[in-house]
Amino acid sequence: MPAARTFTSSEHRDLVELVRQIAREELAPRAAEAEAAEEFPRDVFHLLGKTGVLGLPYAEEFGGGGVPYEVYLQVLEEIGAVWASVGVGVSVHALSCFGLITRGTPEQQQRWLPEMLGGGLLGGYCLSEAHAGSDPAAMRTTARREGEEYVLNGAKAWVTHGGQADFYKIMARTGEGASGISCFLVPADTPGLRADHPERKMGLTGSTTAAILLEDVRVPVERRLGAEGDGLKIALAGLDAGRLGIAAVAVGLAQGALDSALAYAQQREAFGRRIIDHQGLSFILADMEAAIHAARAVTLHAARLKDAGLPFGKEASIAKLVATDNAMKVTTDAVQVLGGVGYTRDFPVERYMREAKVTQIFEGTNQIQRLVIGRHLDRDNSGPLQLAD
Repeated sequence: MPAARTFTSSEHRDLVELVRQIAREELAPRAAEAEAAEEFPRDVFHLLGKTGVLGLPYAEEFGGGGVPYEVYLQVLEEIGAVWASVGVGVSVHALSCFGLITRGTPEQQQRWLPEMLGGGLLGGYCLSEAHAGSDPAAMRTTARREGEEYVLNGAKAWVTHGGQADFYKIMARTGEGASGISCFLVPADTPGLRADHPERKMGLTGSTTAAILLEDVRVPVERRLGAEGDGLKIALAGLDAGRLGIAAVAVGLAQGALDSALAYAQQREAFGRRIIDHQGLSFILADMEAAIHAARAVTLHAARLKDAGLPFGKEASIAKLVATDNAMKVTTDAVQVLGGVGYTRDFPVERYMREAKVTQIFEGTNQIQRLVIGRHLDRDNSGPLQLAD
């Protein structure tokens, strides 16, 4: 069931409706088979690139769609409702372009952005390492400068599109401490760069995840984004927007699970009545609907702050926390509503449940989101307590 939405522009409404149509007609029929075969749907990303979806949140001057983030997240939700692997992939691609958009020179932007935002190139984001997931400042991958080149060595872990991307945004150490990390935009065919075997995952099996291995990878200085030492700032600045992307996909995932559970509950009969007519089950469905509404509301609230140019880091973490925890609960309940058949692969809800789990982990675990939120609370409310007379 499509979510009720409010738009300030008929153009934005038409865009979301177009993506909904593409999702239902082009993506949904393929999703289950591709996920079962662990097949990366590269052609789907080309299709979304041609329709402008991959560049939606970025300015038209860069070749993007120039839509508000609030609208972009609703597009991600529509995709996530039928195929979470693709929704996550679109979000990660946008994150891979973020450093070039915000810290690239005009020459760098003119040279690379048109293909990156137009669907010709697909990006991967390389921040985490095997021993440095939630603590990126502990990374060990190095970038040693030699004349007009940097030589990169190390390994980046958990890279979405690893082995499938055309370029990687790689954070590597050029100095000591958190201020000694720099950011590089590296073509996938650069000698010395290769993808390890794909991870064998519980869910999102249509989205390839692999470590990226770097052995004496030579990168021209012109492919560094920002100044030396700006890498962690670039990475962390992009994560707030990236967390909203994952939140939107999680909302869509939960909506897809509810739609499946509701359709089943309206058709399945037990004790002479539709199972939705039994109060115990209808209450479960009502709680699922309420959880989705709450998750959508906090996600779009954070997007509106971003669109207004206001701080939204705390709200992005809240959205990611609420939306992904709710997605896990909603998809689990969807399996329960279907009962035994919900545990089989004949229905999509078991896949939704497996996919929901990872949304609580990547783009910062939900424990990290709580840490971020707590720090914001401490910082934003650190003044002396004012007592009334």
